[in-house]
Amino acid sequence: MRIILRIVLTLLIAHPVMLLAGTDSLLSALKTEISRKDLYENGKQARIKTLKQLQHSLSRNNYGAQYDVSLKLYDEYKSYQYDSAYVYVNKLKDLSVSMNDMSRAYYSQIKLGFILLSSGMFKETFDCMNRVNPKLLNDSMKVEYYFIMYRCNSDLAKYNSDKYFTPDYIRKGNAYIDSAIMLSKPGSVDQIYYLGLKHVAANDNQSGSEELNKLIKPNAPISMHLRAMISCSLGQIYLNSNRQEEGVNLLIASAIADIKSSTKETVALFTLAEQLYKTGNIKDAYNFIQLAKADADFYGARQRKIQIGAILPLVAAEELNHSEKEKHTILMYLLAITGLASLVILFLIMIYKQLDKLKHKERIIEDQNLQLKDINYKLEEDAHIKEEYIGQFFKIISGYILKLEKLKMSVDTKLSIKKYDDIRQIINTLNIKKEREALYYSFDHIFLKIFPNFIPTFNSLFEEKDQIWPQEHEVLNTDLRIFALIRMGINDNETIAKILEYSVNTIYVYKMRIKAKSKNPEQFEQRIMDIKAVDSIA
Repeated sequence: MRIILRIVLTLLIAHPVMLLAGTDSLLSALKTEISRKDLYENGKQARIKTLKQLQHSLSRNNYGAQYDVSLKLYDEYKSYQYDSAYVYVNKLKDLSVSMNDMSRAYYSQIKLGFILLSSGMFKETFDCMNRVNPKLLNDSMKVEYYFIMYRCNSDLAKYNSDKYFTPDYIRKGNAYIDSAIMLSKPGSVDQIYYLGLKHVAANDNQSGSEELNKLIKPNAPISMHLRAMISCSLGQIYLNSNRQEEGVNLLIASAIADIKSSTKETVALFTLAEQLYKTGNIKDAYNFIQLAKADADFYGARQRKIQIGAILPLVAAEELNHSEKEKHTILMYLLAITGLASLVILFLIMIYKQLDKLKHKERIIEDQNLQLKDINYKLEEDAHIKEEYIGQFFKIISGYILKLEKLKMSVDTKLSIKKYDDIRQIINTLNIKKEREALYYSFDHIFLKIFPNFIPTFNSLFEEKDQIWPQEHEVLNTDLRIFALIRMGINDNETIAKILEYSVNTIYVYKMRIKAKSKNPEQFEQRIMDIKAVDSIA
């Protein structure tokens, strides 16, 4: 998203047609660039640091190289910070003297004149420039000299705005700009720029804008700083021609270019703030004029600080008034929202109470349904157990009746023929232990048919070392059979003891010992009862 925004900003600055885009979107773009201001300034500081390191590495007696690097440092500072630019322009003057080069000495004086003018010191600028002998300058230096003299007279005319002295300043300014145009290379950027300024000074805004627009075409070979100045000049032309939106958009483009070039001595942001104030955009006007003031303070632009000081109180007062109105509006909205919120909360409380009652009733119904489900499950489980065991034990009992019937017939026969010894032999053929084992075997198989997961589930309640598993020849052992009977619903120790032919105390000891080894003794018996029967019961 940021990459796309940068491309859009480049096009906005580079091409005047793009400036027809909405002012709101351009203001958003400007605010984005303001947030990146430190990034651009870090780049400038890095360039300055590199130049200072280069200068430090040069021999002090290498005056020509020292002069060239000092000139580059001056160029970095001239629209960035007056005090630092002043230091380096004095270095330029000293080096010129050391080289005994009057042409460079006068050129250094012109550089001093530029920053004095940028700082708003008109008298000092005239004093400085009057010491220059143009005859000793080459053409490019003369062009710069005449342009500074034009700016000095033109800016002073605007500053004074006096019917007695201003016309003379304008006349002199026009003469200087004519000289600059004449000495400039035909068709060069400088000549086109100066022609545009000359037309504007003569109130020929149409011709002036045509010339200046040539320089902000996409392929125009101009610096970002010059692009900012041209955009600002065009913006002011359009504002004076009642082309309000185009003028404001160009001022925004100029402010963006100033930020990208880390220019602190700038007009665009201040002028933009003034226009936004006039159109009622107080918030942005206040923010931008504060930034313009910070830039002017940083650079040391005295005239700019006076201009900003004249309008800042008005904008600040309007911003305060605007803020108070916004606060009042917000307060009214808050009161309205609070009232609505109170009604909503009241309705929510009523709805909550009703829902709570419904939930309470639903919980009761749900609990009753769960109880019924549990009862139904137990009934089905009991019915299944009874079905399995009754059928099996009816079969076993039928077998025992047949055996008893055969035994009775055999005993009756032996009694009738008085073979009493044979009766003893018949009785001795009865193996009660074997019959009991057969009974246990049947019980175990039927139980595991109903509860196939009993053994692994039972052992999951113990640590591995305490688990109880039947031997290879066993279905259930005594420990497992005790808790199988408990799972069947036989909880009475005396009943279990009779079934398994143990004493009541032995059964009690078995239960306590096994229960104590479980992971959770308190929940052990309940976990036994929770072991589910086959899925068909569920």
